[in-house]
Amino acid sequence: MNETAQIPLKKVGIILRPSTPELKEVFYRVKQIFEGHGIEVLIDNLSGGMIGVLGQQFDILCRESDLLATIGGDGTLISAVRRSHSFGKPVMGIHAGKLGFLADVALDELDEILAQIKAGEYRIDERAMLQAVITTAAGEKRVVAFNDIVITRPSISKMIHVETFVDGKNFNTYFGDGVIISTPTGSTAYNLSAGGPVLFPLTKVFALTPICPHSLTQRPVVLPGQYDIEVRTPDQSALAVVDGQDMYEFGEGDSIRISLADMPAKLLHRKAFNYFDVLKEKLNWGEG
Repeated sequence: MNETAQIPLKKVGIILRPSTPELKEVFYRVKQIFEGHGIEVLIDNLSGGMIGVLGQQFDILCRESDLLATIGGDGTLISAVRRSHSFGKPVMGIHAGKLGFLADVALDELDEILAQIKAGEYRIDERAMLQAVITTAAGEKRVVAFNDIVITRPSISKMIHVETFVDGKNFNTYFGDGVIISTPTGSTAYNLSAGGPVLFPLTKVFALTPICPHSLTQRPVVLPGQYDIEVRTPDQSALAVVDGQDMYEFGEGDSIRISLADMPAKLLHRKAFNYFDVLKEKLNWGEG
C-alpha cells in the first residue's frame, strides 16, 4: 500500500551507521542540504556522540521528527525501523557507499529528492513487519523484525528440531540447521541465500524457509499474512535471531509466536523508485 497524504516535513532525525566516525563530513553535508530546504536537522545521541555533536535521546528524536533519515547501509536502516516502529514515522535511507535494497538515496541526489518531497512528489511504501512473543520460564519478550526471525542451533556441530504450528494446528517438523521466517522485504536477504522465494515487498505474506534440511522434501512455504506461526523445539537449547541484530535463547517447553505486525514499516521513496530495477542491479539479473 502506498500513502499519498503529504507529510509536514519540518524536522528530520538523522541516524548514522554505528562505529563509523568518518561519517562526520557526510553528516554535515546532509545537514546543509536539509537546512537549505528549510528543514531542521536533529541527530540521535549515539550518532552525535560518535562524531562529537550534541544529540537527542532516540525516543525524543522520533517524537519530534517528521521523517527519519539513516546514513549508512541497509543494516542501519533496518535497525532504525525496528527501534522507531512504535512511532510510525517514515524512514529514508541515504547510502554511504553502494546502493542498497533499502538505502537507495545517494548523497549527490539528495538535494533534488528533497525538492520533490517538498513538492509532494514522493511516495511512502508500507512494508510488512514481523512481531513475535517469545515465552520462556523467565517470562514474555516482545520483539519486532523487519527482515526475518531465524530459528537456529546454538552450536555448529549440532542440528535442531523445529516444530511449527500454523493457527494452532501442527504444520511441520524441521530437522536441520534451522528455519527462517521472512517478511517480503527480508526475502532477498538470508531467505534468498537459503533457497527461499523472492517476494514482492508490498505484499502481506511471509515465507517459512528451512535451512539445510536433513530431508530434501522440506521446501519453502509462503503463508498469507493473516496466519500466525508458533515455533517450539524439543531440544534443550535453541536461538532466535532477529534481523541478525538481536539474539534470544529458548528451549524445551518454551514457544515463539510470530505474526505480521499490526503496524507496517514506512519507507519514503521518490515516485520513480522501482523495486525491480534495484533487484536486477543487486542480483545482476538480465546480464548474459
